Amino acid sequence: MRVIDLSTPVDAAGFEPNPVRHEILSPAEGARHMSDEMRTHFGLELDPSALPDGEFLSLDTLTLTTHTGTHVDAPSHYGSTASYGRPRNIDEMPLEWFIGPGCVLDATGEPVGALDADWVRGALRRIDHHVRPGDIVLLNTGAAARCGTPEYFSKFVGLDASAVHVLLDLGVRVIGTDAFSLDAPFAHIVTTFAETGDRSVLWPAHLVGRDREYCQLERLGNLDALPAPTGFQVCCFPVKISGAGAGWARAVAIVS
Repeated sequence: MRVIDLSTPVDAAGFEPNPVRHEILSPAEGARHMSDEMRTHFGLELDPSALPDGEFLSLDTLTLTTHTGTHVDAPSHYGSTASYGRPRNIDEMPLEWFIGPGCVLDATGEPVGALDADWVRGALRRIDHHVRPGDIVLLNTGAAARCGTPEYFSKFVGLDASAVHVLLDLGVRVIGTDAFSLDAPFAHIVTTFAETGDRSVLWPAHLVGRDREYCQLERLGNLDALPAPTGFQVCCFPVKISGAGAGWARAVAIVS
């Protein structure tokens, strides 16, 4: 069995529209922190110098959004109401959704914008793959190569509503991408709307989720390492954050 990491890191050194703050307590600082916490919360006294080398445990504190790094969007991320009922949060989603046969569609040569249903059908024909219910479909746009830079958030291709509907019609419940968003970049969407006045271009992939329950797996990486477009399992369990619209995931492909 071979396990391929499909995740991008949470990295405070990289560019993010919502900057990541990563504070680290060293093991020595952790010893003093533990001593203070024991005194404050439990009335216990322990001199940090009693510990070997005066050290205890390091401690990391991060401030970031749930959409930083590889993550899964829950239905509640797409809106407060849905035509099918109350949209579920990430901690309410069935775990079975996040493990299953995978396939990857190659969109690395496509320009900035949104791909439609015909493109998806053609991409599936090119790899001679018939999607089955429970399959996890991944979109390789090439965006992961720009991860950590401003261009990562502006130069990629997404899917339009028709493309998402085609996959959901086939029984897909999780659609993944190596890009920042399953929709086209913000600038492309806003510019197109300003030019056309067409509201259907406003984040259509996400807004499909107000009518049909599904999850997006965004900000993947390393999709080029997959040995073939099919023949692997995807595992992308989201962190169980109560009441959240998304959860971080360590996505991997399992090749047997």
